[in-house]
Amino acid sequence: MKKLALTIAVTSILSGCGQTSFTPITSPNKDIQVKLGYEDNQLVYSVYRSGKQVIENSDLGLIFEDRSFDKNLELLTQSEVTTINDEYQLSSGKVKNIRYTANEQTVTVENADKQKLDITFRVSDDGVAFRYTAQGPASEQVTLLDEITEFDFSMDTKAWIQPVAEAQTGWANTNPSYEEHYLLETAVDTASPTKAGWVFPALFNVKHENSDTWVAITEAGIGPYNNAARLAPESPDGAYEIDKPMAAEVKTNGALMGHGSLPYSTPWRILAIGDLKTISESTLGTDLAEPSKMANTDYIQPGISSWSWGMLKDDSITYEVQKSFIDHAADMQWQYTLVDVNWDSRIGYEKMAELASYANSKGIGLLAWYNSSGDWNETPYTPKSQLLTSEARQAEFAKLKEMGIKGVKIDFFAGDGQSMIAYYHEILQDAADAELLVNFHGATLPRGLHRTYPNLMTVEAVHGFEMVTFFQKTADLAASHSTVLPFTRNLFDPMDYTPTRLNPLLDNDIKRKTTNGLQLAQSILFVSGIQHLVETPDGIKNVPYYAKHLLQEIPASWDESIFIDGYPGKLAVFARRAGDNWYIAGINGENEAKELNLDLSRFSHKNAEIIASGQGQAHLIKAPIELTENTRIPLKANDGFVIKL
Repeated sequence: MKKLALTIAVTSILSGCGQTSFTPITSPNKDIQVKLGYEDNQLVYSVYRSGKQVIENSDLGLIFEDRSFDKNLELLTQSEVTTINDEYQLSSGKVKNIRYTANEQTVTVENADKQKLDITFRVSDDGVAFRYTAQGPASEQVTLLDEITEFDFSMDTKAWIQPVAEAQTGWANTNPSYEEHYLLETAVDTASPTKAGWVFPALFNVKHENSDTWVAITEAGIGPYNNAARLAPESPDGAYEIDKPMAAEVKTNGALMGHGSLPYSTPWRILAIGDLKTISESTLGTDLAEPSKMANTDYIQPGISSWSWGMLKDDSITYEVQKSFIDHAADMQWQYTLVDVNWDSRIGYEKMAELASYANSKGIGLLAWYNSSGDWNETPYTPKSQLLTSEARQAEFAKLKEMGIKGVKIDFFAGDGQSMIAYYHEILQDAADAELLVNFHGATLPRGLHRTYPNLMTVEAVHGFEMVTFFQKTADLAASHSTVLPFTRNLFDPMDYTPTRLNPLLDNDIKRKTTNGLQLAQSILFVSGIQHLVETPDGIKNVPYYAKHLLQEIPASWDESIFIDGYPGKLAVFARRAGDNWYIAGINGENEAKELNLDLSRFSHKNAEIIASGQGQAHLIKAPIELTENTRIPLKANDGFVIKL
């Protein structure tokens, strides 16, 4: 519901309590502030940045089968503020070494039945996170029915949001899979075109007089006992509510909603808050994830992979074609080759072991595709139904390890129900025990799971390149879409978009609208622990030597990432560092030429070369470039560039 500005006093519901008012919770730099209070006997929160309201009064609360924490909650205590200092390292991502600092405070409330709920807030310089914990004896079990958390925006706010496809729709009933286009700069009372709501992360721009604030909403710290969440399809007057999955989003006969013994915690609700640079460089999506559960990570190696299916589809899954793609990976100095669908029938286990041996002899790791499904969709691809139980998974993974396979791509999951979330956790743990890398496709947003399980290298959950080969509309929107993803889907989590096709011919009636400058930029702009590049052995023969050399040396994981310039849907320019090497990549998301004027003076002491588009769509040029506080870079429509330092 729409709330008034938070000027309310604590109501008479607090009479008799030890504490009579809420103290605002602030960030370490004092710029972000969370206020708590009551409105119509409903516990609410609001968020301010630099004294200006970003989130209006928004409901807090949970409803379980046997207890309700919605109305008439009595404040018991508000703990002392403690400082959270966390340092951790990611095996792959946009930044490697991360330090998270936040002020933490827990509010404890009680319902009429004397059942207690903790709401823990963490306020950092780049945003707000909070989660609920229902308290009680471990002998008691609870099942979540609903969450009434709101994110209430003023009506002049704009949203960049992606609808969730309804469960059991789409090809072979494989939805939802987080593979829709984003609505750009849309009104915050716009209803989702589907009944399933909106995915995380959702991006918002809050207008203030003489300034504005960006907010990215997501969740993290999701355990196997939780269901995943989303934003509800209706947002009257700009009030978005947390929503639950659709009934079909479960493993066969599995549970939909989160459940477990007390104390029971929800995932963290996260609001990254600040200017676009702050949002872009934030790591809150992993800061609030659970720490690594893996004792051995020595085998985990980010890298680039060759992949035949992106351009050549099912018929490419033969022994000889896959051998040629292994040779392609070796020529490109990449680390992996992915063998996709139906390899068990078209190649066979014995010949796959031979391929793995051949690949390993060339320093290439072989990755094998699997169908996650039981009977929750109608997908025909195999190997299928071999990962459904722990016993079956362990046996299959042991066989793969013996064959010399380095990792698995697992496809076609059913959605966000608790039983499906538990399935992801179980796969990742069993794969870790077998020292296998993991790539999830047809999957949900990973929500920081690559911190918890560093063997999770990447996840699809994106309207990626394969859709360009299927639909002209996707090809038409590819440039704009590419400039939205760094601020949304790829903001916190690895994304397997499968970029970079330097031959503009797509071997069908689809006309590619982007330049080769953009195609090169995608390989650096998009972050994925294993980056599957779709260019083929034949296609690479037509690539200029300097573009080929760039693709031979680009890393798949970064030590540092810096936002340079951008606006989602129009422009994205980032600098990324691996070791001593800097790469600056930019994409023009608009269908019109423009000239960028970038402040690159921090890189001015380094020798730099730019690879950009020449006269035609596929033409590339390389030239030295001087990096100053007014670096001018002309871009065509749907174009991009890469600068190597």
